[in-house]
Amino acid sequence: MGTLLGFDYGTRKIGVAVGQTQTGTATPLETLLPVKQKPDWTRIAKLIEEWQPEALVVGLPLDVDDSETDATAPARRFSRQLEGRFGIKVHLADERFTSFEARDRLGHKAKNIEAYDAVAAKLILETWLDEH
Repeated sequence: MGTLLGFDYGTRKIGVAVGQTQTGTATPLETLLPVKQKPDWTRIAKLIEEWQPEALVVGLPLDVDDSETDATAPARRFSRQLEGRFGIKVHLADERFTSFEARDRLGHKAKNIEAYDAVAAKLILETWLDEH
């Protein structure tokens, strides 16, 4: 398939990572802050232009019992907006515990709290790659 971009969507920030289907690995890129309480579509467009992904992966927040959480509907909406705006296939990936794992991996090494979101996006993308 090629290059993928992964997103850890949140209403206050969005972590972004890039991954390769050939290697099954991903790298954290950055964390985007909202613009006028909306996703930073300009920056997302630039990342898509730069990386030319074959598909996008958005983390789907689910509860431990597989039920939806308050964050599930906004993540689904973001994934539909991505697909509609950019015409690129969007896959959803279970993102349970990725934020916790990102904090565990980075510990106190993170330069700022936003670094956790980009690492969470990396983990979401690698989860999807492992499953496909």
